[in-house]
Amino acid sequence: MNNRLMDSLDATIERGRTDLDARMQALAGKLAYAETAYALPVTYAVTGIAVRDADGAREAYGQSGNNLLVACECLMAGESGVASPYTGFIPDAVLRGLGYTLVDGSITGLGLLVGTPESSDAVAAICREMQEKSLLTFLAGGVVEALSGAGVRLGLDYRLVPLGPHSARGIHFADAVARIAMMFGGVQPGDVHSLLRYAAERAKAFVIAFPGLTDEEVAFVDALRILGIPILAAGDGYGGGEWVPVAPADAVRTGMDLRGIRVTVTAIPIPMACSPAFEGKSIRKEEMYVEFGGSRTPAFELLRMRPKEEVEDDAVTVVGPDVDDVPEGTALPLAILVDVAGARMKKDYEPVLERRIHNFINYGEGSWHVAQRDLIWVRLSKEAVAKGVKIRDLGTLLAHKFRMEFPDHIDAVQVTLVTDEQKVTEMLVEARETYAARDERIAGMKDEDVGTFYSCTLCQTFAPNHVCVITPERPALCGAITWLDARIAYEITPAGANQPVEKGEVVDAVYGEFAGVNRFVKKASHGEVDRISLYSMVENPMTACGCFECIAAVVPEVNGILIVNRDYTGDTPLGMTFSTLAGTIGGGAQTPGFIGISKNYILSDRFLQAENGITRVVWMPSSLKEELEDRLREKLAGQGMTDLFEKIADEVSAPTIEDLVAFLERVDHPALTMKSLI
Repeated sequence: MNNRLMDSLDATIERGRTDLDARMQALAGKLAYAETAYALPVTYAVTGIAVRDADGAREAYGQSGNNLLVACECLMAGESGVASPYTGFIPDAVLRGLGYTLVDGSITGLGLLVGTPESSDAVAAICREMQEKSLLTFLAGGVVEALSGAGVRLGLDYRLVPLGPHSARGIHFADAVARIAMMFGGVQPGDVHSLLRYAAERAKAFVIAFPGLTDEEVAFVDALRILGIPILAAGDGYGGGEWVPVAPADAVRTGMDLRGIRVTVTAIPIPMACSPAFEGKSIRKEEMYVEFGGSRTPAFELLRMRPKEEVEDDAVTVVGPDVDDVPEGTALPLAILVDVAGARMKKDYEPVLERRIHNFINYGEGSWHVAQRDLIWVRLSKEAVAKGVKIRDLGTLLAHKFRMEFPDHIDAVQVTLVTDEQKVTEMLVEARETYAARDERIAGMKDEDVGTFYSCTLCQTFAPNHVCVITPERPALCGAITWLDARIAYEITPAGANQPVEKGEVVDAVYGEFAGVNRFVKKASHGEVDRISLYSMVENPMTACGCFECIAAVVPEVNGILIVNRDYTGDTPLGMTFSTLAGTIGGGAQTPGFIGISKNYILSDRFLQAENGITRVVWMPSSLKEELEDRLREKLAGQGMTDLFEKIADEVSAPTIEDLVAFLERVDHPALTMKSLI
């Protein structure tokens, strides 16, 4: 039986290969995906050829040894795009936005579902399990329609990404793997051996194939095995050979076992699903049953360390009205008080753990949280409330997640949720006093005040040679980790990704080069990087993984520096988009003149001090200027440069390099008369 199945599958693949060969020969016209620096990414990664048209596609196809992934990608690029609800090709900026979640454990692996399942309920159960196991799941073919019919919400916010109506659109799953290798892993275009090794070892991915695939689609899916991706055949029609037959109910567990993905899921006793898969979703006003904070009511959150005798473990108390006491559309005040006790708990841990309230509430399928401290904004959806979710359930969610995530430091946790406006207003005074005291402890901390920096090697999951060095005045380039966060993370998990880095002897104070940092980086980068300058982008700049918030780049024509953020999709005066620039500096490489940074580093006194810091900045997108405006104006005023903010151009005042030169001359920008950068 197995031999017969194998022969049948092989024959199907061969027919598909023949069809793809014929279609490649007939291919015509221009080929391109929007908003990417990687042309046709699979083809670019395999051959090094940036395909733009049919002739280039045929050249690349031949050079690749008639690779079926290359064929499928070229053919899909030649077809028209897809309409909502499908995503089609995923832009670089979106993929980079997933960077931190790809490396911090929020996403444990990648899955692709193709074909047409026999049961909508069965595939809905598979997708729910993949969400619960924190897998990022791509969908192509009839599976999308089946899920929509079962009422499953789709989209990147739910980590269920509908690529297209035909299973061949699953090529966008493969091009995501290829770009992750090039963005984060330092794989160079055309280095097919490094690509295959990276995909097999680091991209923990598997495919679940349902029936209904055409011969071409079977050939395409089978070709994914080249990347070390196992194919699970869920249903009749495929089996034998290298495809693994599996019952739909066992598909996720089998795929995870094959890729060595280990996840323990503990159910939380509330009437909504809880998973990092729901963290990116939003609840719009028309979907909302009740909200708290924002601009409508007072609201805050506070995590406090307390003596154990003052904390009743797992206790959740609601003071004031719950959702069943108010009509739909109500805005209530809210105080979220999380009291924790533990023998290894420290007061310094409070703000770091408090920030996890944001994540944990967003894990609920029907709860939403933004901001922090006394600026929070929380919503519960109509759908969640219809299922029985109440305010109390947020407390249960928080209590369970804090115990699960910090078992070595939290012995007891209790949560109090206050919706009585008078009480919230009274308690807000104490909360703000606590915030002020915390800020005072870390305010003004300078790099010279400490003898130890901290590393972050989380991103080595995907960028094996990248090492981020975090100082009091230079946050991690992803923007997610400060020096204090890293210090506390090391205390909580001594063997984790944040390790102490002794500064050692000062090699160059201006450039921020330290002997101890160099020794650490050389070892942690596996010998790839000998020296780094923490305050320079020209001399031995720090490496980048790919999930940086912004890029700073030298603009030689004006002797200045431009900054572009990941959210900006237009061209910079250099003639390159963020994606194009990012494609040159990721993967753990040192690229003098270009550097990945966080937004908050722009406001630091150490910001590129070797290149004169903020006074060198000549251009940034208007959206970034607006986001930083208040803090940036305050900083510039403190340095006696109150007029510099207006002298920084944007895409409106200087869309091209010629416009930038004219603008800077007109406003007499100081960069024009500074020492040459290069």
